[in-house]
Amino acid sequence: MREPTVASLMTREVVSAGPTTPFKDIAATLIGREFAAVPVVDDDGHPIGVVSEDDLLPEEEYRGGIEAAPSSFAGHEAKRRWHRAHGTTAADVMTAPVVTVGPDEPVSAAAHRLAEAGVRGLFVVDAGGRLVGVLSRRDLLRVLLRPDDELRDEITREVLGRALWLEPAAVEVGVTDGVVTLRGHVERRSEADIAVRLTRAVPGVVDVVDQLTHSWDDTDTSYRFG
Repeated sequence: MREPTVASLMTREVVSAGPTTPFKDIAATLIGREFAAVPVVDDDGHPIGVVSEDDLLPEEEYRGGIEAAPSSFAGHEAKRRWHRAHGTTAADVMTAPVVTVGPDEPVSAAAHRLAEAGVRGLFVVDAGGRLVGVLSRRDLLRVLLRPDDELRDEITREVLGRALWLEPAAVEVGVTDGVVTLRGHVERRSEADIAVRLTRAVPGVVDVVDQLTHSWDDTDTSYRFG
């Protein structure tokens, strides 16, 4: 079984800004295109930062008369917001560095990186570090929308047939809203365990209900060596 790659889910048509793009142009892009963020790239197409809605909000925060610069005792976040409130270009307000991923990396690795970094999306870069796409949390969620029939066919063909060489009639595969139920009888417990583990790894599977039975437990070491 081949796990989907980043390239299969990423958004390829990316709207970006340059370091000197004016503040108002970025705001217009975010509002007009309903984006949460815009990547900032250098002249060679390498991502050097990102401007999100959060990066632009300090402009309004400090509009209400809070003009004095934070004291030397103020926290890093307060100083950062004040600096961005007075920024006029993308370079002034962007967040850096950016979190990147390669187009050939598996989706599971990208999801882990998203969660670990706590960001809304990953910049997809080629071998030369140039921006070729963006992978958002919403893009990853599309995997969960795979039709039940498609999941059933893949599990039957790839997990039970190709990986375990089981007869089609040995195990019944039921799928409802992404939840897979495996029913049937196999020779060894290890086969049942592998079937459940590989089924759970199929992209789009929400959960697995194990109703498999087996003739003998080949995982019981006391039985084998007692």
